[in-house]
Amino acid sequence: MRIWITLGLTALAQSALAASSPSWDKQDIRAQLAPRYYTSLSAELGAKIDRINVREGERFKAGQTLVSFDCTLQEAQRERASASLGVAEKVRAANRRLAELNSVGRLELDTSEAEVAKAQADLSLMDATLRKCSIAAPFPGRVAEQKIREKQYVQPGQPILDIIDDSTLELEFIVPSRWLAWLKQGYVFEVQIDETGATYPAKVSRLGARVDPVSQSIKVAAVIDGRFPSLIAGMSGRVQLAPPVVTARSSK
Repeated sequence: MRIWITLGLTALAQSALAASSPSWDKQDIRAQLAPRYYTSLSAELGAKIDRINVREGERFKAGQTLVSFDCTLQEAQRERASASLGVAEKVRAANRRLAELNSVGRLELDTSEAEVAKAQADLSLMDATLRKCSIAAPFPGRVAEQKIREKQYVQPGQPILDIIDDSTLELEFIVPSRWLAWLKQGYVFEVQIDETGATYPAKVSRLGARVDPVSQSIKVAAVIDGRFPSLIAGMSGRVQLAPPVVTARSSK
């Protein structure tokens, strides 16, 4: 008698697994919805916040100004740097004319050239500082948390807004590492979300790069297949995912 071993990846085979597979394959695989992109926007200079243009939960577009600072002092410093550059350029022009008439030494001419370069650097520094007087959105999304209020003074590096891009929500969960024998990128399954009570289609987008040698598990990331306005980041649920059932058939 000959025996053939076949692998069934159908939904029926997966449901049959609940009655036939060992207990470790019946474990409750929990997953959490997370945004694909998220970040914390921080101040790059010490200044008072003049205006925050979005509130928690509101949406914004890429490039939109989210936070504006009161940069009155920095603007005055730029005007001073610009005036210094004008004076240095006039001195240089005069020394160049005198040099043509052999009425000024080489040292004086070189010094005036250096003063112009220094003034230009100071002006460039103030221009770069003024560009930090507002924070633009690096991607479209929503405000997850506002950490600072308007008219507060912030220090460089102090977080102001937590933002997320929820245009694509990812599922993050952990599975036994032995599932790597059949769980591949693109594998289709379903997930039941606790907060909505509904089931949604999902697809494996990537597998972890390392197996945990202690728990013999690996991280998996998947994407919700479609747009569902009821889903938001932070929701969690149960992954309807199980190893393919192994069946045996015989023939004489």
